[in-house]
Amino acid sequence: MSALLNIRSFLYFTLAVSLFGSLSPTAFTQTKQSSLTIVSEPRSTVWIDEIRFGRTDTSGKLVVKNLGGTRHNVRVRADGFKEASKAILSPQGDISIPLVKTTDPADLAFQEAERQLSLDRELAASSYRKAIKLRANYPSAHIGLARVLSEMSDYDGALKAIRDLRRVAPVNAEASAVEGRIYKDTGDEVKAIAAFRRSITQSRGFQPEAYTGLGLLYKEKAEAAGAAGNFDDETANYDEAAKHLSTALKQLAGAPDAAVLYQLLGLVYERQKKYADAIRIYNEFLERFPDSNEAPAVRSFIEQIKKQQP
Repeated sequence: MSALLNIRSFLYFTLAVSLFGSLSPTAFTQTKQSSLTIVSEPRSTVWIDEIRFGRTDTSGKLVVKNLGGTRHNVRVRADGFKEASKAILSPQGDISIPLVKTTDPADLAFQEAERQLSLDRELAASSYRKAIKLRANYPSAHIGLARVLSEMSDYDGALKAIRDLRRVAPVNAEASAVEGRIYKDTGDEVKAIAAFRRSITQSRGFQPEAYTGLGLLYKEKAEAAGAAGNFDDETANYDEAAKHLSTALKQLAGAPDAAVLYQLLGLVYERQKKYADAIRIYNEFLERFPDSNEAPAVRSFIEQIKKQQP
């Protein structure tokens, strides 16, 4: 049993870091079955309502299933092309978003930064700075710089990138969410909570990255309280964690990042001894992501919970 618990602890730590490092702001709520095919340049990156859904294949297509709601905004970006977006009124059928080649040096510098993110963070930061120098009002470059500097533990530099952005774009929900993450990573809970809540207000309540940040923060507070024997605080903080993670999950339903949230929320329900809720969340995960690498582990979690139930 202890080996399984250690594996679970490592898994959830990895999931939390992965999610919090990559989650895009805003999303949608799934309401019915549907299938939408995005058609653009091969290997284009696709966002729907600012949620990254992946890349088109070599034929330039990306199929998105179970996209609910009615009105959405689709944004597409590819190396060497100018970014394009399109509003859609029905999340089904084919939608074509043609891209036009670009020679804009700021766009090309930004794209180079994005390419370098997984290769060389220093070069990525340098390219983001080049893009900002060429175009001061470039929110994506400022936010990209803040994120990569935070990943390099240059928190002062990351906060400066957020301040520089606010000089040209005072209200930006994603920037506030990133700021909350920085303060969380540096242990300033008060400022982190304020930044996450500001992000939610700026996005009119539709900000899964900020909700996830709050959920993780309160989960950690609950764990600390439990370790110190403050069980009332532990209970209260787990309640807050579950509330915020649940909201983030609803806003992300159907998106790839939702797989991580299902598992985090299931773990919180387990800690609360809400075993029926934990099993329900894990089963939803298995229904939505049956081919996930984590599916076998999640099935074992369900079996373990069933043994713990009265």
